[in-house]
Amino acid sequence: MGQAREVMDRLTEALTSKPDLRVIGELFSEDAVAHTPDGGEIHGRDGIVAYWRQMTDAVPGASFESVHAYEIGNTAIDEGFYRGRNTGPIQLPSGDSLPATQKEVRIRGVDLATVDENGRIADYRLYFDEMEFLGQLGLLPDELPS
Repeated sequence: MGQAREVMDRLTEALTSKPDLRVIGELFSEDAVAHTPDGGEIHGRDGIVAYWRQMTDAVPGASFESVHAYEIGNTAIDEGFYRGRNTGPIQLPSGDSLPATQKEVRIRGVDLATVDENGRIADYRLYFDEMEFLGQLGLLPDELPS
């Protein structure tokens, strides 16, 4: 197992069960960039930690079920299922929030973490179906306009 895989595994552990924002912050370089479906492009460690804070507040104690785990050079790639119950507020891009739905979610996703020469994540990419996530939370209308 290489350095990228080790860092990705530590990130997954810090994001699930008992989220640890301090560890999450330590895993990213100060000028890291993250790309997410719901938060867009996030620049800097502090912004990335804030993104994960809102996610771990919305779905505390989540788990990750790995389907595939890869490491290619200085990049680790995970595919799997993120699972948990929405018991905290959901932050919207507008800054507003929605109350918890108390619904279970199980979302398939892929994330990639590229580490720098200091062993910190410099580039992070997260992919999941945001509409599926919102649908499982019951936040979509029953019928979408055609």
